[in-house]
Amino acid sequence: MTARTHQHDIASSRAHTREELARGTFDLLVIGGGILGTSAAWTATQAGLRVAMVDSGDFAGATSSASSKLVHGGLRYLQTGNVRLVAENHKERRSLASDVAPHLVNHMPFLVPIYSGGPHGAAKMGAGVFLYSALSAFGDGMGRLLSPNQAKRLAPGLRTDGLRSVAAYSDHQMNDSRMAVMTVRAAVDAGAVVLNHAEVVGLRTTRGRVTGADLRDRVDGREFGIDARLVLNATGPWVDRLRDMEQPGVAPSVRLSKGAHLVLKTPEPWRAALTIPVDKYRVSFAIPWEGRLLLGTTDEEYTGDPAEVGVVPGDVDQILGEAALGIDAPYLNPDNITYSFAGLRVLPGGPGGTSSAKRETVVTQGRGGMLSVAGGKWTTYRHIGRTILEELRKVSAVPLAEDMSDPLKTVPLPGLASPEAVTHRIIIDRDPGARLDPLVARHLASHYGSLAMDIAALVRDEPGLGERIHPDGPDIWAQVVFARDHEWAVTADDVLRRRTTVTVRGLDTPEVRQRTEALLQG
Repeated sequence: MTARTHQHDIASSRAHTREELARGTFDLLVIGGGILGTSAAWTATQAGLRVAMVDSGDFAGATSSASSKLVHGGLRYLQTGNVRLVAENHKERRSLASDVAPHLVNHMPFLVPIYSGGPHGAAKMGAGVFLYSALSAFGDGMGRLLSPNQAKRLAPGLRTDGLRSVAAYSDHQMNDSRMAVMTVRAAVDAGAVVLNHAEVVGLRTTRGRVTGADLRDRVDGREFGIDARLVLNATGPWVDRLRDMEQPGVAPSVRLSKGAHLVLKTPEPWRAALTIPVDKYRVSFAIPWEGRLLLGTTDEEYTGDPAEVGVVPGDVDQILGEAALGIDAPYLNPDNITYSFAGLRVLPGGPGGTSSAKRETVVTQGRGGMLSVAGGKWTTYRHIGRTILEELRKVSAVPLAEDMSDPLKTVPLPGLASPEAVTHRIIIDRDPGARLDPLVARHLASHYGSLAMDIAALVRDEPGLGERIHPDGPDIWAQVVFARDHEWAVTADDVLRRRTTVTVRGLDTPEVRQRTEALLQG
């Protein structure tokens, strides 16, 4: 298999982007390409600002691709009495699932098993899921109670020993890496200039004000600079490191909490997720995801280097132990683990345990005028973009407000389409002897929407690209070419871990890596 018809030089494409970043002065430079930075860049660009966004690693390369993959109202927030937050989350969840990204956000039934001696009674839990459904205006049907047998048909590993009843409700899930890449693409379509693997080595200042940054391209070592009227620090767990560059010795503003997850193979597919109460406030999730079962998460203070965060044996024991409260032991054999990952929640600084800290977005302004934003979650990422836009309007030292228009309320992500319709089109749009496998077609449609047609076109031009990357997964080699040419993928990890599902399925073999790297070279 060759890629001769798709010659593409990553180096020249990056050189072109660096030239564009060094040209003139941007209204806004966003440092950090996770969900906060990407959402801010997308929203500010829609408002008519000239925006640049850089990340020292890959877009969504850290915490933003290490979430629980949920777009949810947050049933557990009802426990803490935060009804308004749940209602807000539901509104945003519905908007994402119906108008913004129905091609990427999938409906998922959730079951809450209620055991004798467990932390919650059936009546209380039944009332909880009813209220939860009511807050979503019953948009996904009514929360209800199921019998253990009905529940076991949906979640085959459900532990029925001592099971009194099962509360059912509806939520949504997505592939966070794909959502992030599509949002970067949306920002670029709206006019943003972006570059990943570009590290800030220093901040530029003019008369004491932060007015840009000096960067080093980590791919070829070239140095370049970006001038901007305003700089937004959206570096997640590294937010205080950049604040220290602006004002050495500044007091830390955030604390970090580690959330680890495991991905397991199951003997048969699950059609519903479990929300397993661990104690009065904490739950453990078991969610069918990308043909596997996702288990998590932990919540413990983390004080190490954010770049070093990872899953340790204690995390594995804790996650499997908590999952065992609601799942039969054979499903939780450590040999079934295909992948594990950990991310860092960025919480407001202060005393108290990390699990009780507020999950809110904090925007602060430093002595040099740089805005720093920290904290947030996937479900409300568009809302966070709008919050940041309001903060930009208020910065009096740099009057951006006069240059800003009101962005449209709802702008869909690229590829907006019905995945079923796209699947059908891909399958019938081929010569009879060269049809893409329906499973592959469905996978492409539900991860790219209508952009899957562009991937199918690559296969039409070069049939070898239609081969599966690994026989046990639905990803194909055309996705690697597409990631390289249209989705800023530079390294094998960018492709296998974040643009496709190869790594999370545990199919990331040395041979797959080698072939991916060869394709990335063009």
